[in-house]
Amino acid sequence: MSEAIKAYPLAWPAGWKRTPAATRTRARFSEGWRQYSTSGGGSWMRQREVTIAEGTQRVLAALRILGVEDGDAIISTNLVLRLDGLPRSGQNAPQDPGVSVYWQRGAGMKCMAIDRYDRVADNLAAVAATLEAMRLIERHGGAEVLDRAFTGFTALPAPGQTTTHWRTLFGDVGTRSELDLAYRSARSKHHPDKGGRAEMFDMVQKAYELACQEVVS
Repeated sequence: MSEAIKAYPLAWPAGWKRTPAATRTRARFSEGWRQYSTSGGGSWMRQREVTIAEGTQRVLAALRILGVEDGDAIISTNLVLRLDGLPRSGQNAPQDPGVSVYWQRGAGMKCMAIDRYDRVADNLAAVAATLEAMRLIERHGGAEVLDRAFTGFTALPAPGQTTTHWRTLFGDVGTRSELDLAYRSARSKHHPDKGGRAEMFDMVQKAYELACQEVVS
């Protein structure tokens, strides 16, 4: 697995369009039902939302069915990691709830990224559900079709492309105004006229171009 891909912070794949924060929605993924009591002695039931741990396990389980071992997958989010390198539950929700999952299949690395929902757990569950749906293609005799479908998820870097994810330079920004502010700060810090290195300044410029493709609002 490539060392350039980090599980934290979120390593969103270059060229993948981001969902504007204002259009993200609450998903309908759930994990059973939970009973609540009322002050009058009655009770009522409500579906329980998927947790980070449950969403993570769904992704890993879906990948295992595809023949991908846990150690051959990276689940990348803006959640601080557990000791085993997986997203940790029980922390404040990050401003950017996006999820990118990288795994090795055949000769190349593949990636699937989803950020259409406003919770990390739901985006994890969405990745898992998508992988499970694609698995059905193979179950019904479409192995070649599945391999062709996965070709669209290839995550190999383009020649000469920087391997430093732009969030490493600009942090966990969620809006274009925050990105522009972080970009101006980094540009000033690394400008050659102010003692910065030319290659680092060039990296800031390239990172900003990639970030603009993802942070659209």
